[in-house]
Amino acid sequence: MKAVLSALAAGLVFGLGLIVSGMVNPAKVLNFLDIAGQWDPSLAFVMAGAAGTVFIGYRFVLKRPAPFFADRFNVPTATKLDARLIGGAAMFGVGWGLVGFCPGPALTALGTGAMPVLVFAVAMLAGMAGWRWLVRD
Repeated sequence: MKAVLSALAAGLVFGLGLIVSGMVNPAKVLNFLDIAGQWDPSLAFVMAGAAGTVFIGYRFVLKRPAPFFADRFNVPTATKLDARLIGGAAMFGVGWGLVGFCPGPALTALGTGAMPVLVFAVAMLAGMAGWRWLVRD
């Protein structure tokens, strides 16, 4: 139960951060990506803050023998850039650039009840299910 509650708390903090930073507003995200037009550089500070937090946090957390609520850390070990990784990153970027949403902010924005958000979330979940069905690994 402690693991579930800590995951809930982390999710709430993450969602609140997305809301406060404006990342649930697709117009703000699209303006950040539009460097040749109405560029809004403010999300760069959000990304820098997140990267700095992870950089410092990993230094402290990985000194522990294990997480508080698990037997071991699940840190990625893959270092190879392959077609699957590059293709997935490209599709993610295109989707983000077209609509201004990525999965976290889209799920957070579902609380607004806006139809475009619902359509995006359903399409995202259908794409995830389709990939699982296609690959089955």
